[in-house]
Amino acid sequence: MKYIVIYILLMLLPPGMTAQEDSVFKRKSFKRSSAVFELSKSLEQAVSNDTLAADYEKVAKEFIDTGDFMKAEDYFNRALKIYESGNNKSKRAYIEREIAKVRELQGNYSGAIESFTKAGNLSESGSMKELNLNDAERLKNRPDPRTQSSYIKRNIDLLNTIPSGHTDDKINAYSQMAEVSNQLNDAEAAVSNLQSALEVAEKPSQTLQVKREIANVYASENELEKVIDINKEILEEAVKTSNTKVRIEQLKALSSAYIENEEISKGIASLQQAYDLAIEEGNTLEAKNSLKLLVDLYSKENNYRKALDIYADFMSKLETLVKSDSTLIDEKIFEVHEQKIAGLEKERALKDELIRKKNLTNSILGGSIILALILFLFILKVLYSIKKKNKKIALQSLRREMNPHFIFNSLNSVNQFIAQNNELEANKYLSSYSKLMRNIMENSNKDFTPLSTELEQIREYLDLEHMRFKDKFTYAINLDEGIDMDATYIPNMLIQPQLENAVWHGLRYLSGHGLLQLTIKKEDNSMVIIIDDNGIGLKKSNELKTKHQKEHKSRGLTNTHERIKLLNSLYNCKITIDIIEKYNQGKGEQGVLVILRFPQMTK
Repeated sequence: MKYIVIYILLMLLPPGMTAQEDSVFKRKSFKRSSAVFELSKSLEQAVSNDTLAADYEKVAKEFIDTGDFMKAEDYFNRALKIYESGNNKSKRAYIEREIAKVRELQGNYSGAIESFTKAGNLSESGSMKELNLNDAERLKNRPDPRTQSSYIKRNIDLLNTIPSGHTDDKINAYSQMAEVSNQLNDAEAAVSNLQSALEVAEKPSQTLQVKREIANVYASENELEKVIDINKEILEEAVKTSNTKVRIEQLKALSSAYIENEEISKGIASLQQAYDLAIEEGNTLEAKNSLKLLVDLYSKENNYRKALDIYADFMSKLETLVKSDSTLIDEKIFEVHEQKIAGLEKERALKDELIRKKNLTNSILGGSIILALILFLFILKVLYSIKKKNKKIALQSLRREMNPHFIFNSLNSVNQFIAQNNELEANKYLSSYSKLMRNIMENSNKDFTPLSTELEQIREYLDLEHMRFKDKFTYAINLDEGIDMDATYIPNMLIQPQLENAVWHGLRYLSGHGLLQLTIKKEDNSMVIIIDDNGIGLKKSNELKTKHQKEHKSRGLTNTHERIKLLNSLYNCKITIDIIEKYNQGKGEQGVLVILRFPQMTK
């Protein structure tokens, strides 16, 4: 009979909360700040875009505090649209990073990677750029904890060089390292990283978050005494700061730890305190949840009388409790203001559209003469563009052309040898040069050539450049042994322009001796070409250019990209090229790394 009574009581109680209901409860139990009201006023008063965007940010951060990450992302996106319209690059980078964080919290890792990458590309600060791109790479390597840890370590080192600020980022980085340590079954390292996070925490909410994470690590290791001690410590701090919400949460967490440690009586006592505190504070949902847990515990202990008593106590106070529950009123008020915000946004958008149309009409009426002039200039520009396009088509008909300045410089070198009465070198240079030109012209009508033919042309070209710049560089060609050079085909003359760039824009400016390495290898079903030089690099090379050189777009690089685009379109071969500047101050590395990838093609 007793079992039947308890069963009926449990059925009468509302069911346990799902994750979504728990999120709703958190929002209801959270005392709303003035952010949403400030946003309503800003929309009503038609404040500046920057002020409005800042108000959207405040509301988004409020939703983060309450655990509603989907709405936080929505409000961040609204702020982002405003900053995009004003072309505020630094704020766009900041908001993209915040969006990436909330997407990661929601498990939307592909979206987070996209936003971290955008934030990195928009960042004007080198440190922030590296920080964001490291986070993107960290998420790309989620299945590999060790690779993740290398990116997290870079971020920690980077953040520690920043004098102040970025506390949240530092705590997140240490927490991420702790999570990786957990995945590698290194609980000691996980706790050590969280202790480091605790040292940089400035706000009580940050300290609370980190301590709970430490407790979770100990719980995963079944070190329940330590879990209990940490929960007691958090509870004492909540009592000192009169934080009722945290007190209730910690009493429940402490109860759970006691029960796991088979200290049932202490677990029941802590849960009873949580229930009493929720009743005292007028928090209906917390009282209901604590009641449900207490009834379950008393039932397991066969203390059915106690279960009936506490249920009767709750029912007797329920009506008064609901009437006095301010969290329910707060939530309703917040919903009303959200609806008001949606209406004000529509009004603002309509006003902006009316203003835009009015300005457009005034511009049309007042600028007819200017429009006619612009139209005339546009026609001239189109005619000029058509003429220029025809010239480009004529140039592209020579499918693989040598860069004009290579030919010019080669002839200058011959002239220099003759001027120095060095007929032997001049003859040798002319012989190699003519052989190279003949090979290029013979293969100029082919999109793909055997690897052996391409390597022969490359060696001839590098020998010419080495002859010209004897003291500037040496070169090496590394080829995988398993590659059949005669049967393997590669795109014709894609490699030579990159070698020429390495020599002319990097190695020739070195004060010392340079090294140019060409590596050809197979990766799965792809061929990978790596051109690695230790020259002065892209940035320094650009600084050495004259104004005319900066304005002049490199035909060799443009030609390369045009050919790649065309080959990908015609043959669907997915050729890619990546140009990366090497820079490592600690190791003294410099130069440029060019990586060409394309599917392996055989005869």
